[in-house]
Amino acid sequence: MTGTENRAWVYIPLTMMALFYLVPLFVMLNAGFKSFAEVDLKTMWNLPAGLSFDNFRAAWDALSPNLFNSLRIAVPAALASSILGSLNGFVLAKWKFKGANVIFPLLLFGMFIPYQAIIIPLVDFMENIGLAGGYWGLILTHVIYGIPITTLIFRNFFATVPQDLVDAAKIDGAGMLSTYRRVLLPLAIPSFVVALIWQFTSAWNDFLFAVVLTDNTHWPVTVALNNLAGSQIIAWNVQMAASFMAAVPTLLIYIFLGRYFLRGLMSGALKE
Repeated sequence: MTGTENRAWVYIPLTMMALFYLVPLFVMLNAGFKSFAEVDLKTMWNLPAGLSFDNFRAAWDALSPNLFNSLRIAVPAALASSILGSLNGFVLAKWKFKGANVIFPLLLFGMFIPYQAIIIPLVDFMENIGLAGGYWGLILTHVIYGIPITTLIFRNFFATVPQDLVDAAKIDGAGMLSTYRRVLLPLAIPSFVVALIWQFTSAWNDFLFAVVLTDNTHWPVTVALNNLAGSQIIAWNVQMAASFMAAVPTLLIYIFLGRYFLRGLMSGALKE
C-alpha cells in the first residue's frame, strides 16, 4: 500500500467525524433561514423555501449589546490570565524557589474545583468588594479561574527551554524580569496563542458565572441567548439564528488561528 493510499484511509474517518460535528451547525443555519411556519422536527432536514435574513436581523437587534458585553469580558480576561500564567510559569520553571514543587501542584488543584462549589461564597465576596453586577467581577473570576491552566501551559513550555539561556542572561547581568521579558517571552508566543484562545473560548462560552455575577445591562451573550427563548412560544428560527451568531466569534478564532493553536500545542505547551 502506497503512502497516498495510507493517507486516504486516514482522511476518510477524519472527514466523517468532521461532517458529524458540523451537523449542529447545519441545523442552526438551516433553521435560521426558515420562516416560523417551516420550523418543525419532522422537516428539520428540509432546506428552507426561500433565503431570508429576517431571523438574523431580529437576532442581531436582540443580542448585539450582549455580544459587545461578551467581548468586553472575554478579551481582558484572556489577556490578564495569560500574562499572569506566563509569569507564574516562568518563575516555577526557570527561577525556582524553595517550595516551588509544592506550590505548583496546589495551584493546579484550582482547575478541579467545580464552579458550582464556590458560587455562593463567590457572589458574597463580589458583593462585599463592590464588584457584583458589572463586568469587573466576572472578569476577575475568569482571570483567577484561568490562572491554573495558563500556568500549566507556560510552565511546561518554559521547562523545555534550555537552562543555558537563562544562565547566560544572568551572567550578562539580567534580573528576573529582564530575563523573562527579553529572553523567554519572545520564545513563548506559541504558548500565548494557546492560552489566549483557550481562555477567550472559556470566558465567551461561560454561562454559570455570568448569570449570577452580572445584571441585565451587563449580561454576556450566553445569558441573553438563554433569555431570548422566552416562556411561552419559542421562535426557533430566530433562536437558531441567534445561536449561530453567538458561536461565530469563537468559530472564526479557530478557523483563522487554529494552525497557530496546533503549533503551540506541538511546541510543548501542553506536554508533561
